Amino acid sequence: MNIVLLGVLAYILVQFAVGFWVSRRISTESDYINAGRRLGLGLGAFTVFATWFGAEAVVGTAGQVYEKGLAGAGADPFGYAIALVVAGIFFAATLWRRGLVTFADFFRQRFGPGVEWLVVMALLPGSIFWAAAQIRAFGQVVSSVSDINVPVAITVATIVVVAYTALGGLLADAITDLVQGIAIIVGLAVLAVLAATSAGGFGASLAAVPADRMALVDAPLIEMIERLAVPICGTIVAVELVSRMLGCRSAATARNATVTGGLLYLVAGLIPVYLGLVGPALVPGLTGDAAEQVVPQIAQKLMPGALFILFVGAMMSAILSTVDSALLASAAQISHNILLRIVPEASEAAKVRYARASVIALALVASILALTATSIRGLVEVASSAGSTGIFVALLFGLHSSFGGAASAAAAIVTGALVWPIGHITGVTSTPYLVALAAASLAYVATAVFFPSHRGERTHQSALEFLPVGTVVKACAG
Repeated sequence: MNIVLLGVLAYILVQFAVGFWVSRRISTESDYINAGRRLGLGLGAFTVFATWFGAEAVVGTAGQVYEKGLAGAGADPFGYAIALVVAGIFFAATLWRRGLVTFADFFRQRFGPGVEWLVVMALLPGSIFWAAAQIRAFGQVVSSVSDINVPVAITVATIVVVAYTALGGLLADAITDLVQGIAIIVGLAVLAVLAATSAGGFGASLAAVPADRMALVDAPLIEMIERLAVPICGTIVAVELVSRMLGCRSAATARNATVTGGLLYLVAGLIPVYLGLVGPALVPGLTGDAAEQVVPQIAQKLMPGALFILFVGAMMSAILSTVDSALLASAAQISHNILLRIVPEASEAAKVRYARASVIALALVASILALTATSIRGLVEVASSAGSTGIFVALLFGLHSSFGGAASAAAAIVTGALVWPIGHITGVTSTPYLVALAAASLAYVATAVFFPSHRGERTHQSALEFLPVGTVVKACAG
């Protein structure tokens, strides 16, 4: 085992130790899922930042920019940063005040248990793809600093992720996020300075980039809007983000932490873009999957041994933090919104066990996807798009108006979930996400107008009739 890999493993063990120490404070489901709703501004902001600043921001975006120039950055970091700021300003405080445990709880409160179940099922694939992207990135980094090939590294990553995620819950995740967030920001900043110094300074290094690689727009306006809509709408309804909002100690903290996390993301996200632009001059000849290793390759070339070990450790821990968040938030919805509807009398200890078992199951599925995927960017695009259009529409109407009921929400979610994959797979439109958003909005409004809820009727009854599992959910809901 080389010294770099040994140092990285030691770094990860430290993260495990922190998680284990914090996990001893977990005694209830709320402690595990929501950190007991006691995250302050600092922890809240860094856990929002670290959750999003993972494989896509560091490995995926730098690789795309390396291959395609500035246009390869697409909506990252701008789209995701905008999404976090918008979510903080317009959604965080309102959701926090509802006293939710999970994001799906909102849909049960507003539309009923049938829509709650539908939301869990619609968002689950996206979270699994997101986790798979992080696991693949972990494998890429391990492979780049050792003789371990990517499939073996992904398998190792899965074992590490399962143990790390099932251990500590949101509070442990938030505390390690603070350390990991600072480490990756400092590490990337140092690497950017070293890269610029080796090329004669920031100005000289950017001046040497061919003009055609500096073009940000490479598609018609409507397609550029599509690229922004995917991360913005997908992020606002991401269970990973909402879980952090709900874990804050107050509505104001939830709002401010989310906005601050978005601003941190924007600033730090520009560094991988810079490294991708100057990468061909520093580490030429990377193609295909190898392009996704541009950041660790630059670090290995320019950083002295001890500093390189710390940097790679910071990258790995940042990726672990992101996949931890994806698995934990999705597992919480499975255990809290599905399993506990079937076993409502479960003790607090049993609730935590259900959540941990759900984490393990989701991690295994994500690892299979990571082994079969061809790129990190492809996984993230699916994660941001899958199932989010109709849920975004239902959230927008449901949170900020009384218009529409359970049938409207169900119609929007089902329509969006069907239209996007059809458009994406068949290629009949270059903007399948925008088309799905429009179709879901039309479905919500039309259903609300033509099939209004009757006075005195619970708003979720009609939605249950639309769902094939309606009778089961109704029975479980009591």
